Amino acid sequence: MIETKAYAAPAAHAPLAPFDFQRRDVGPHDVRIEILFCGVCHSDVHQVRDEWGGSIFPMVPGHEIVGRVTEVGAHVQNFKPGDLAGVGCMVDSCQSCPECAEGLEQYCDNGFVGTYNAREKDGTPTYGGYSKQIVVTEKFVLRVSEKLDLARVAPLLCAGITTWSPLRQWNAKAGDRVAVMGLGGLGHMAVKFAAAMGCEVTVLSTSPGKEADARALGAHKFVVTKDEAAMREVRSYFDLIINTVSAPMDLTPYIGTLRLDGTMVLLGVPPEAPQLHAFNLIAKRRRIAGSLIGGIQETQEMLDFCAEHNVMSDVEVIRMDYINEAYERMIKSDVKYRFVIDLATL
Repeated sequence: MIETKAYAAPAAHAPLAPFDFQRRDVGPHDVRIEILFCGVCHSDVHQVRDEWGGSIFPMVPGHEIVGRVTEVGAHVQNFKPGDLAGVGCMVDSCQSCPECAEGLEQYCDNGFVGTYNAREKDGTPTYGGYSKQIVVTEKFVLRVSEKLDLARVAPLLCAGITTWSPLRQWNAKAGDRVAVMGLGGLGHMAVKFAAAMGCEVTVLSTSPGKEADARALGAHKFVVTKDEAAMREVRSYFDLIINTVSAPMDLTPYIGTLRLDGTMVLLGVPPEAPQLHAFNLIAKRRRIAGSLIGGIQETQEMLDFCAEHNVMSDVEVIRMDYINEAYERMIKSDVKYRFVIDLATL
């Protein structure tokens, strides 16, 4: 076993604190990675505080991991010591269901194995990236370009792929009109990706003060949704809406901004079911859909696109011992746009 240092939550609502544990030895198909940076996701807070139920303690969060390979198993083909590598939200899946066969491991019929707060196939709890190193089967390890700032790459492994996947699934392309709702950790990546794809990007926001930031990220237009006149101007306008909002809301006025056959993709999970008047869907054959993260193949495609187009997250790099303060700030949306832990400080 491999001795590993980390930060962990010992129980629900307890502050994260130093924690020592053991990673498994490197097997024939495994890759061992020295973790250099790990992004902080809002889902880390939900799971540390057991807000979704079923949390496993002690818990080492973190599923936006980038680092350098230090050891590989005898049968590993695509990685060698010294390579840069990433690990996202999954470290395994059944590999036998139709979804896995199509490279859609995130929708595995038998449930994928989460990078943390989950159990390996042998029942061992998984521990995430708030740690010095991780051992992962090669199938779930991603290549990371040397061209990119590693700290800014880390959030791509969750926030990035979560917004990339629906843009690809709904075939966003140059000239399409794409709206983004919510300019946070997810939304800022949706704006960057859609702009890099050549789409006309509009941010829909309740906050006029966010316009300068939206345009700096690549948005071409900004609509204050409380302004009825501005909303009328985008009636039946968008091909696709990426909705990252997790607050309770009435979807009806936003659905009305979709063109014929337009789609709103839900990425946020409000605590209450959203409101919607069905006629707004019926009138223009509009659709509402949902999307999770992406599969391994799609995530690699995203990372390659980012290297080619120099797309990365906007981040605030923090020390490991700042994590509890970072959680409180994140809850208040006091970060632009993602915290990333420098594991050299652990």
